[in-house]
Amino acid sequence: LSDLRGILHCHTTASDGKSTLEEMAEAAEAWGAEYLGITDHSATARFANGLSEAELREQGTAIDRWNAKSKKLRILKGSEVEILPDGSLDFPTKVLERLDFVVAAVHTNFMMAEEAMTERIVKALRNKHVSILAHPTGRLLLQREAYKVKIDEVVRVAAEEGVIVDINAHPNRLDLDWRAVRAAKGRGVRFAVNPDAHHVSGYEDHRYGIGVARKAWLAKKDIVNTLPAEKLLALFG
Repeated sequence: LSDLRGILHCHTTASDGKSTLEEMAEAAEAWGAEYLGITDHSATARFANGLSEAELREQGTAIDRWNAKSKKLRILKGSEVEILPDGSLDFPTKVLERLDFVVAAVHTNFMMAEEAMTERIVKALRNKHVSILAHPTGRLLLQREAYKVKIDEVVRVAAEEGVIVDINAHPNRLDLDWRAVRAAKGRGVRFAVNPDAHHVSGYEDHRYGIGVARKAWLAKKDIVNTLPAEKLLALFG
């Protein structure tokens, strides 16, 4: 756990989180993080109060204010951008290119056929602005089965495109599953252990993601948020 230098994939009250941007930042600093990636939901995620382009810009201004005064914690501008059913992303390029990183995710149309779902995600992975693929199978433990997807094809393309794969540490998800993580490592994939935190208490869930990573035989070099911020951002491109 002490190898982690930054926290990625977090939400605030701007979308469906329960803590404000400042509360999330203060708690991340207290946790010992060097950087915090804020990734509130994108516009079509109305179920999660997704941000409009204007609201995302406003949040970016607030992040700039924090970064101008903070000596310890840097906030990275991100968004959890919905992968639409046709594989396009919820925000246009002009919005995506202003962000430090983009987390792409599926939250709707779970009943697509396996081939169509695979094509949907693969198309998103080929978007040069996508940095991380979040919770790749969409499962919710004891609540919802994973959607049908050819995960081998998804991780193959992720490795090819340099997209980081989420080990979602939220105890309801633990997605990607450790067996698939181990197989994906063999394809050259790198991972981020992410809490998917919707409240400051969510940072404690990192330990579950670390457990998944260890069970899959991952090492520090396989986890990108063990890197300092500048090296991570260079990796994201």
